[in-house]
Amino acid sequence: MALYRAAGGKRTYAAVAADVGVTGETLRSWVRQADQQAGRSRGDEVVEGRDEELARLRAENGRLRKAEKEWELEREILRRAAAYFAREVK
Repeated sequence: MALYRAAGGKRTYAAVAADVGVTGETLRSWVRQADQQAGRSRGDEVVEGRDEELARLRAENGRLRKAEKEWELEREILRRAAAYFAREVK
């Protein structure tokens, strides 16, 4: 459970469980059980996790869009260079 919580929701139950050598469902039930014993509401944790995930996904989306623009520029430069050198060879 500590490994899953340390991942901060960035890794799935299945991924963390594979590291430990148990099934994802087993780890999920352990986490749920610990939350109940600690008096945490399952819904409260999910809402907080969703907000964090939404922020993470929005940031990732922004990074990907920026990278896409850079790659489009690089492709355009390479396309023009290829056309230039193709004309020069003839």
